Amino acid sequence: MPHEPQPQPFDEFDAEAVRTWSSLAVAALGRARADIDAINVYPVADADTGTNLYLTAESADRALGAARASGLVPAVQAWAHGALIGARGNSGTILAQLLRGVADGLGDPPGDRGPGRLLAHALTRAAQEAYQAVAHPVEGTMLTVAAAAARAAEAAAGTAADVARAAYDGARAALADTPRQLAELGRAGVVDAGGCGLVAVLGALWQALSGQEPETAAVGGPAAAPAVQQPAPCGAVEEPDGPAYEVLYLLEAAEPAVARLREHLDGLGDSLVMVGGDGLWNVHVHVDDPGAAVEAGVEAGRPYRIRITHFGDERRRRTPAERAQRAVVAVVPGEGLAALCGEAGATTVLAPPGAAPDADGLAAAIRRAHAREVVLLTGGPDQRAAAHAAAERARADGVRVAVIPTRSAVQGLAALAVHDPEGSFDEDVVAMTSAAGATRYAELAVAERQSFTSAGICQAGDVLGLIDGDVAVIGSALAETAEAVLARMLGSGGELVTLVLGPDAPDALAERLEAYVQHGHLAVDTVTYQGGRHSAPLLIGVE
Repeated sequence: MPHEPQPQPFDEFDAEAVRTWSSLAVAALGRARADIDAINVYPVADADTGTNLYLTAESADRALGAARASGLVPAVQAWAHGALIGARGNSGTILAQLLRGVADGLGDPPGDRGPGRLLAHALTRAAQEAYQAVAHPVEGTMLTVAAAAARAAEAAAGTAADVARAAYDGARAALADTPRQLAELGRAGVVDAGGCGLVAVLGALWQALSGQEPETAAVGGPAAAPAVQQPAPCGAVEEPDGPAYEVLYLLEAAEPAVARLREHLDGLGDSLVMVGGDGLWNVHVHVDDPGAAVEAGVEAGRPYRIRITHFGDERRRRTPAERAQRAVVAVVPGEGLAALCGEAGATTVLAPPGAAPDADGLAAAIRRAHAREVVLLTGGPDQRAAAHAAAERARADGVRVAVIPTRSAVQGLAALAVHDPEGSFDEDVVAMTSAAGATRYAELAVAERQSFTSAGICQAGDVLGLIDGDVAVIGSALAETAEAVLARMLGSGGELVTLVLGPDAPDALAERLEAYVQHGHLAVDTVTYQGGRHSAPLLIGVE
């Protein structure tokens, strides 16, 4: 999970600066997401623009961290790919295309451009490609803010930090003007929510390059715009006249088929945004017939990660009269995993091998969470009895507890990734349970003695590859055995591979396995974490 670095100025716009930019952008959007959600009135007042931008940026940051790219262009390409894979909503899809445009601009022949001119060119390319991705661009939106930032960057002179500051200032000025450009914003007395998020991202760029923190304004994160009036509560907003459903999916398809799909979807609904390239696309559209939008994708290629949202249901889900405080308590086997889950907001219980927590320890962790609602991730089958006993004690104290019987730490990570503390408790538990259940898991361990296994006889020192709890592969080396396990797991499909390295696993192992996945499965993403002390040599999750 990303963490916010201390601001450090960079003399050059390089891969390390991009990583810092990404982390700061996630942090800025995390701070601003609730405020941005609150001013979300266009194109649909569904109060999710801040959340969608944050989740998109978080996906991009994970991919950038996993890529370990040392060059500027490969780093931004990995960042943009992560945004494409994880793009949420209209705003997140546009952000993904903006990052792709930055990558494309940086990949153009440099000519005589220094770092400042190169950054200005990349921001201009980003704005151009974002406009092209939207079927019917509207001024007064995120696109307008991107274009203004690009113009300001092109007019600036000096270092990359100077250009970033100019782009940030240009975006802020354009954002402040959006209520005069778009009638829906003017009536509500707010600036554009997507543009507000983009200003936060550009503020993070300037902070990464200069080491200086952007000013803070009333709405939308760092110096987003002059203070604006909050709109009426979502329950008082009129029902939109437009389509009733939002449809998103990833699509593997060739360029000619995508062109036909764009024309087809444009006739079905509105707010059409299609971003990507090189055979992989993210499709976003608002329609009244979501089935027809998905069927059109099937005709064009292979759609997956399909997400359909009814706007009325989303509004009701996001505007309860009172939200209960909720927490996640996660049992984890390693210190690195404990820190990772802690950064994601979970209360953790460390359970090294052979030291499973008892009911008293879990009950104490639930009390430490100080929440009226708790989701408890067990971490393994040997902890379920203690988890259920602790849950019963907490219920007697008036705490609502749901136990999700995860069998591996990677299933817990998958559940945490979809955790939504702002939604209803039941929906959150269902989503987390579904994510955990959809994650196949594997563990690599070293045999301590000769033994009979489901894969044959192993000798002491052999590397065992356990898939879903059963020995499936016996090997002599960690890397080769891990590749054999991945081959079996990905043979039945998958979209995301999670690798958790043990304390003694070499860094080269992650690079080798990431290359192995990328070579054989182009559309599969890989993320890597350090499990830390007490964790297994290698944990693998496939979603």
